[in-house]
Amino acid sequence: MPMQRRAFLALSLTAALAACAEPRWADDEALRRARFVSNEPPSITLFTVIGIPRGEGGHSALMINGSQRVIYDPAGSWEHPQIPERNDVLYGITDNFKRFYIDYHARSTYWVAEDTVYVSREVADAAIRAVEAQGASPKSYCAVNSGQALQSVPGFEGAPDGYSPLKLRQWFLTLPGVQSKRHQDGDPANNHDVLLRQKDGSVEGYRDGHLVRAPG
Repeated sequence: MPMQRRAFLALSLTAALAACAEPRWADDEALRRARFVSNEPPSITLFTVIGIPRGEGGHSALMINGSQRVIYDPAGSWEHPQIPERNDVLYGITDNFKRFYIDYHARSTYWVAEDTVYVSREVADAAIRAVEAQGASPKSYCAVNSGQALQSVPGFEGAPDGYSPLKLRQWFLTLPGVQSKRHQDGDPANNHDVLLRQKDGSVEGYRDGHLVRAPG
């Protein structure tokens, strides 16, 4: 293939991928109002959405608990009117919103792996800065950009940046001290009810295993 044509195709592919990115930029006041500081130890969590029954990887995202708690959801679709977003970084992740995020992805056809590594506050804040620097992600780049962000965080430099959420998780599970949880929701009707309530802007929470109205 002539060199000029190869260059043209490469540029075309880059442009096409960039066109898929959806940049969003909430203002400073929205971030200030939403800011949530958790009393849990600083940590970096990898969420992996995994198909049932074949076990294929569907999505990767990072939750970081440092000076505030955020979720980096590259090329993700979850949103809520009370959660401001800047280029795939979601701010104001209270315990209720964390549950919403997990419930959105956990359904009869997918389960969610929650893998957590506890780190220093400095490392957690470095991870927040890293995901903020990534920019809006093109479609299908969830594992790529999650891995790239982790590569600039002390202790996580070996993260892969390929397209496979499963390979990213396999690497993450090799980290010292990782703690894992499995989330699965076999009741699509209940999941759908949560999403409808989110869409109208109301805030719900969980109490004694049941979904109830609660402050955000």
